[in-house]
Amino acid sequence: MNILELFILAVGLSMDAFAVSICKGLSLGKIQKKHMAIAGAWFGCFQALMPLIGFFAGRFFAEKLTQYDHWVAFILLLFIGGSMIKESLGEEEESNDAMDIKTMFLLAVATSIDALAVGVTFAFLKVAILPAVVFIGVVTFVFSAAGIKIGSIFGTKYKSKAELCGGIILILIGLKILLEGTGIL
Repeated sequence: MNILELFILAVGLSMDAFAVSICKGLSLGKIQKKHMAIAGAWFGCFQALMPLIGFFAGRFFAEKLTQYDHWVAFILLLFIGGSMIKESLGEEEESNDAMDIKTMFLLAVATSIDALAVGVTFAFLKVAILPAVVFIGVVTFVFSAAGIKIGSIFGTKYKSKAELCGGIILILIGLKILLEGTGIL
């Protein structure tokens, strides 16, 4: 996986956290830089931690399933991307301004579940995991911090568009992996 592919994947993964951050920014009203740092740190750390966990779990299975790895990656990314697209087309969720530990922990876990599955995919693709998860964490930090600011300015107008874009990106990456794995590309 090259740096451009990793960047696109990181952007796709960060879209859930970005969308939630936009809603947080909307509900906070007057934001402070600490709000941006809090959201960025929670979401960025979990978007880095979950693929790491998935990677080590996936490595156990990767050796046994290498001839099907492109199919596994495609199915996981298709499922994750499809879920994000479905969520983007659904009803708007209620937002609140709570940024306490319990709230942020639950939001960080919820927005990073897809990153866990991507970590499994990384094991099948033999990605250099440490640089990848650091990169994903940094991109998510930046997007989440920006989401707080954007949310305070624009509100929920772009939330569903961000989730839709992230879902499409993940599906396209999965399709590329499948086409490369089957020898079509």
